[in-house]
Amino acid sequence: MSAISGASSSYGTEVLSAKLAQSAQKQEGQAALKLLDSAGATAPAKSTAPQGNLGNSINIRV
Repeated sequence: MSAISGASSSYGTEVLSAKLAQSAQKQEGQAALKLLDSAGATAPAKSTAPQGNLGNSINIRV
């Protein structure tokens, strides 16, 4: 009988461990999504037009 109750106890512990790991994984995923959302909201829009004289002319002497 003790072998059966021991196996049952082991199975219960494994299920509990799997549930805790799943819960932690969900929380980490939600935190990562929040971080990505906040990073995307604060990033400035990249300008495609040159600003000032930077890059408008290149002097090459051969």
